[in-house]
Amino acid sequence: MQKQIIPIVLLLLLAVAPAARAQLKPANACGAIAVDVYKGWINEAKPNADPEQIKAKLPCFTSFEPEGNESKCGGGVYYADKDFKFLIQRDYIVIGAAFKGSFNLPLLGQKSDDLFVKLGNPRYRDANWEAYQMAYGTLLVLYNDKAVIHKVIISTKTPDELDLCGEM
Repeated sequence: MQKQIIPIVLLLLLAVAPAARAQLKPANACGAIAVDVYKGWINEAKPNADPEQIKAKLPCFTSFEPEGNESKCGGGVYYADKDFKFLIQRDYIVIGAAFKGSFNLPLLGQKSDDLFVKLGNPRYRDANWEAYQMAYGTLLVLYNDKAVIHKVIISTKTPDELDLCGEM
């Protein structure tokens, strides 16, 4: 009797094993994350999009803070493990040096001189940053002490309207 039970138990385990592995896949995977510098979005999510639209296009967020004055920086959708965030009340995206994704125009790690050919003259310039007027608003690049871009900010606001929250 025991010899007959062992093969039956093994067959049941083999039948259940694929289902158990399927449960280990994350339900909120984003897939490939791509920044379009010319259109001003990440995976077609714009900086001024509704938080639910952002979360639908990029469901792999690590945290969410509702929009409002009581929230730090006006609320946001955060992707800490991929080094980017949407600050929803201020209508901008911050992309850090450890960003896990791609750009259609590589910016992170580039030197200031490399941008002129691709973007022209910046609208505003300082020692540690440059702001470019784009069709959608503003592209702001921040430089580290080696004059290399280490942070990118994309906003639907003009450089004059942009209200940063401790990003500089």
